[in-house]
Amino acid sequence: MTIAEQVVTIAKNARQASIALARLSTNVKNEMLLKMADALEADSTPLIAENAKDLAAGKEKGLSDAMLDRLMLDAKRITGMADALREVAALADPVGEVTKMWKRPNGLMVGKMRIPLGVIGIVYESRPNVTADAAALCLKSGNAVVLRGGSEAIHSNRSIAAILQGVMKALDIPEAALSLIPFTEREGVLEMLKQEELIDLIIPRGGESLIRFVVENSRIPVIKHYKGVCHLFVDASADFEMATRIIINAKTQRPGVCNALETLLIHRDVAARFIPPFAKALGDLQVELRGDEAFCSYAPQAKRATEEDWAAEYLELILACKVVDDMDAAIDHINQYGSLHSEVIVTRDYANAQRFIREVNSSCVLVNASTRFNDGGQLGLGAEIGISTTKLHSFGPMGLEDLTTTKFIVYGDGQVRL
Repeated sequence: MTIAEQVVTIAKNARQASIALARLSTNVKNEMLLKMADALEADSTPLIAENAKDLAAGKEKGLSDAMLDRLMLDAKRITGMADALREVAALADPVGEVTKMWKRPNGLMVGKMRIPLGVIGIVYESRPNVTADAAALCLKSGNAVVLRGGSEAIHSNRSIAAILQGVMKALDIPEAALSLIPFTEREGVLEMLKQEELIDLIIPRGGESLIRFVVENSRIPVIKHYKGVCHLFVDASADFEMATRIIINAKTQRPGVCNALETLLIHRDVAARFIPPFAKALGDLQVELRGDEAFCSYAPQAKRATEEDWAAEYLELILACKVVDDMDAAIDHINQYGSLHSEVIVTRDYANAQRFIREVNSSCVLVNASTRFNDGGQLGLGAEIGISTTKLHSFGPMGLEDLTTTKFIVYGDGQVRL
């Protein structure tokens, strides 16, 4: 068969398997996930051997040390993957939950119940642990999943998928509910993205170029997350010590992640008092500051920002800083340059906090807390499959509930429409 024919077959089998998977009880799904976790640990030696092939090929291709580190599996990381599966097993199952119920004047009881989406396609790069993480979240929420990892992790991904499928086979659960596109040619991704009648949703995980490629070529709805241009606004009533502590955490704890702070906005009324000690504290932490004219007048060590800086996702120890006249100007700046990811206000004014929450258009708006909390685990979801900056059908970190939709259920007692 051609690559196109193989992809169609994989998608058809996944669609058929999704019907059987949707019928599984919570207990059966949890048993499956727990046995998958045990199997990963039991088969860690052959899995590490397969991973070594990817590492050797990556070194030959000249992958950076950071990329090789993301790719590498050892006993500790495999245990981490197994523990993640156990954590998903411990989460509440959203499938079958009746989210609301109401009574009509004619006596009909109308409700909405959570059901799986069907078949979810995941296109991702580098980290082989995504194979297990994505599979666990999709299967627990009753969805079949078609995985297409990066070519740099092909041996690792095949090995992980085979281990997980072995557990499914032993439990008489259709293995096609967890399918991996087994070849590295780009044609495989393109064909996957054409299967709008068989795959219900595509979730890309990786850099902006991968996500744009998927969006531009997909006939299937895509959950998008291009980048995280995250802002923090220091209001006129802010506690300076709190603001500095939050900024340091948001910028420096892990600067290379999507929920790291990238732009700081300071109310003009407090700029003269806040900026000099703040700039010194960030400079001591080796953070490069890039500011507008007003900011640089209070922090001469800062570089002058350019127009490109306001829309930049640095993913390193660089922070764009701007003095704004008031909250209106701060919100206008965020709406113009933001990426709908994470925005913070530091304030002691309740009315200002509430206004910021209402008017800022992002997937997570925080008051007096670090942008680093926009994460499924930190927000109490237990696990996430990604952070959506798309409003349809999910906005923000996507946990199990976001991998379901709802259907109407109606209970009657012989009513007919007149």
